[in-house]
Amino acid sequence: SGAAAGLSFTCQERTPIMNKNQVSGRIEEAKGAVKEAAGKVMGNASLQAEGNVQKNMGKAEKNLGDAREHAKDKAKGAIDKL
Repeated sequence: SGAAAGLSFTCQERTPIMNKNQVSGRIEEAKGAVKEAAGKVMGNASLQAEGNVQKNMGKAEKNLGDAREHAKDKAKGAIDKL
């Protein structure tokens, strides 16, 4: 087929899909950062602290999701070698 010779396309190539912890963590991290900034601008230390905690909890959840994806990729790689 002319110009397409030698090229192959499959639907099985891995697409970067985030798991629920990665998505939720990033959302919470962003919400916390906004809340923290709003508290800083308004001089509201309580809101700033609440935002900081929310941001860091979001980071932790995102990191958990990243670790889960990494472990899943390693397991898939090990199975593929069998």
